[in-house]
Amino acid sequence: MKFSFPFLSCFSSSADTLEGSQTPYGGQISQNFSVYSYNDLKAATHGFRASNKIGEGGFGSVYKGRLQDGSFMAVKVLSVELESMRGEREFVSEIAALSDIKHENLVNLRGCCVDGAHRLLVYDYMENNSLSLTFLGGEQNRSKFTWTLRKEVSIGIAKGLSYLHEEVSPHVVHRDIKTSNILLDENFTPKIADFGLARLFTENMSHISTRVAGTLIRHQWTLNTQVRRL
Repeated sequence: MKFSFPFLSCFSSSADTLEGSQTPYGGQISQNFSVYSYNDLKAATHGFRASNKIGEGGFGSVYKGRLQDGSFMAVKVLSVELESMRGEREFVSEIAALSDIKHENLVNLRGCCVDGAHRLLVYDYMENNSLSLTFLGGEQNRSKFTWTLRKEVSIGIAKGLSYLHEEVSPHVVHRDIKTSNILLDENFTPKIADFGLARLFTENMSHISTRVAGTLIRHQWTLNTQVRRL
């Protein structure tokens, strides 16, 4: 796998260097990607306070954070198990998949943090949380979803997947699409998120096959099911 400059910068930039940076909350290494220190992100989330937790998945928790300029961000704190490398693999996959691509229907990865055993990822904050919480979270929330909006959300998700499968190189197979991994911004624009199980495939592969590995799909089904791209 060929690693991007943002990915390598996550591991080469030390927290000590970043804390001495003149850039508030993070050392910017490109126009769209920054490397943050652990202390920066801890301060932005008020010590990862429970009241700031906005989500939890199979690989860690997500917190709402606020930058010094008043803008908000989402900080994913990955659960890293050093012996099994659980969490580390997901961290690598997420950066490899997202650091070099931009699309209206993909979550925007703003930066990362590597500090000892800590692995954190920073994204744009999504005002309407996830499709599972908003659409499936109760009658009041569901009433916001007119048939027109439902169609727009469905088309947006399809556009994001089409972009990943056909338009970027290497191609990206997400492998864990579910309602909790579809985020919604302030305008209810869907953003595909959580690329920890994603796989990359290069142009010279005329045929690919990968096992489905979602965190919601029944284990018995994943053992005998593969996703193919011809």
